[in-house]
Amino acid sequence: MACNTNCWPESHALFLKNWMQLVTFHCTQTMVSGKVLLLLLPAAEPICPEPCDCQQHQHLLCTNRGLRSVPKTAEPQDILTYSLGGNFIANISAFERLERLEELYLGNNLLPALAPGTLSTLAKLRILYVNANEIGRLSAASFSGLDSLVKLRLDGNELGSLGDSTFSGLPNLLYLHLESNRIRWLSRGAFTGLAKLRFLDLSGNQQSSLRHPDIFGPLRSLHTLLLASNSLRQLTGGLFQHLPGLAKLSLSGNRLSHLAPDAFRGLGSLKELRLEGNLLSHLPATLLEPLDSLEALDLSRNALTALHPAAFGRLGRLRELSLRDNGNAWSCDCRLRGLKRWLAAWHSQGRLLTVFVQCHLPPALAGKYLDYLNNSAVGLPPGPPPPAASTARLTLGVPIAASPTPAPLPSAAAWPRRAGAAGIPPLVSDPCDFNKLFLHNLSVEAVGSSWVTVRWAVRPHRSPRLLGPARFRLLFDRFGAAVKFQRFVYLPERGEPAATLRELRPDTPYLVCVEGVLGGRVCPVAPRDHCAGLVTLPEGGTAAAAAAGGPRGPDQQLLTLVLLAVNALLLLAALAAWAARLLRKKVLGRRRRKAAPVHVRQLYSTRRPLRSMGTGVSADFSGFQSHRPPRGAAACALSEADLIEFPCERFLDSGGGRHGDEHLLQRFAD
Repeated sequence: MACNTNCWPESHALFLKNWMQLVTFHCTQTMVSGKVLLLLLPAAEPICPEPCDCQQHQHLLCTNRGLRSVPKTAEPQDILTYSLGGNFIANISAFERLERLEELYLGNNLLPALAPGTLSTLAKLRILYVNANEIGRLSAASFSGLDSLVKLRLDGNELGSLGDSTFSGLPNLLYLHLESNRIRWLSRGAFTGLAKLRFLDLSGNQQSSLRHPDIFGPLRSLHTLLLASNSLRQLTGGLFQHLPGLAKLSLSGNRLSHLAPDAFRGLGSLKELRLEGNLLSHLPATLLEPLDSLEALDLSRNALTALHPAAFGRLGRLRELSLRDNGNAWSCDCRLRGLKRWLAAWHSQGRLLTVFVQCHLPPALAGKYLDYLNNSAVGLPPGPPPPAASTARLTLGVPIAASPTPAPLPSAAAWPRRAGAAGIPPLVSDPCDFNKLFLHNLSVEAVGSSWVTVRWAVRPHRSPRLLGPARFRLLFDRFGAAVKFQRFVYLPERGEPAATLRELRPDTPYLVCVEGVLGGRVCPVAPRDHCAGLVTLPEGGTAAAAAAGGPRGPDQQLLTLVLLAVNALLLLAALAAWAARLLRKKVLGRRRRKAAPVHVRQLYSTRRPLRSMGTGVSADFSGFQSHRPPRGAAACALSEADLIEFPCERFLDSGGGRHGDEHLLQRFAD
């Protein structure tokens, strides 16, 4: 006798609730006294626990499920990612049968500790998140067996200290997050065994000092060290000397008031140093000497009042320097001649993008920027800056401040001559030099509501024959726009140094700049020295501008006449269309009265579709299926505009019978 599903009791169908559950049935038959015995083996435990999500293969997602313990699964051997974050788990036991697990997420739970041996079976684990818990202590046994771990997040816990060899069981760790804890003390051997570590974040803790000079000694491969937002008051000399590959060091937001002269010894590869938000009042002369690879230095929001003349002397690769919010009491007098000369030289070569040095003294120059002052204001003779030589580029995107006696700055490349021998105009091939030396006196000649005319002057010059004559490009945009100079206009060669911009918005502020184009090349630095601000006139301001000599707008009287003519044509067209429609209705009415009535061959309901029962047509519709009306029926025109006429007796209540017709009216009525 064959056994099929018909021999299963109906009660066992309850085991088939979910396709994810693995239920094994074994149907065997044994003939005993003519009866069939059915043996049903019990179902295996499901792979995916009830509150979790297993839609992704080898991913067990139990995040934000309100769990208070780790759910158990029957066959977890194939799971690679296990997410338990955002629950109320306060205790975890050993993770069994998860030998292939590579990622474990336990963040945002209530774990008070990592008990020894809890994770020892996860030999292939590479990523472990236990951030935002309540862990207050760690030991070397907490991470035993995790030889493959690459990233460890312990941030946002309650750690108060780190003892010796805490991470010694993690030889392959690359990223370690310890920020936002309460760490006050680091043991001398806290980082023993982390020879491959590249990223260490200790910011947002409560450390007041780092006294052991060898505390970072084991971190030979460290690339990024973040110590921001602590309570550090001093740094021991040579603290970072064992970090030859360190590229970024952040000490911002501490309470550093003094730095040892050898505080940064050994950091020859450092590219970014952040010291903003401290209490530094001065910098030792040799503090920055070891940092010959430094590209970005932030000293803003300190209490600096003076800089040693040699403070930045070895920073040949520096690109960004921030000294803002240090008092900023600049005295723009002869003591700033060196800075003024250096700024002008680097601007001309496109090596300096933006710098704002705002004068505080003397009162006549208060509020003005050093960049825009004439040389004579600071005691410099008129003319080009002196020759200098350097290939570094410096970017100062924020205001800077220092003492009235600034440190000497790197020199710039040789400067082109203003005039050649025997009155021959100087030769210029660099568009930045052209903008700086030969363009001048940009002014606004006339302004309208949608246009503006600008003019500038050009000093005598020569350009190489291969480059051809200099051209000009106008850059303009609304003042205060997020992205500047989205619009620009190239002017024709050998044209007059003037141009009119059109299609501007009325009553809108604009910034217009002009720059030279030599051989198809423009200066990479925005032409700040040759810009003019303006505000276009309101809509009614065009006439006044025209009276002032600007381009005249369209004749208002002529425009009014044109609009009136167009309106008259449109009115005539509308009248003609109305007359044609009226005539057409009259013609159709006459034809309708002469022609025979048109009867309905088929009716379609807008409420219920007509459905035939069987293979024939319902007897109720036999009269409507004919092309002729029943005898004695008169034609009833519903309205003049209707082209379909119905037999009157089907719509009029004769009161004498034909209840079938009344049934149709009720069926098709609205």
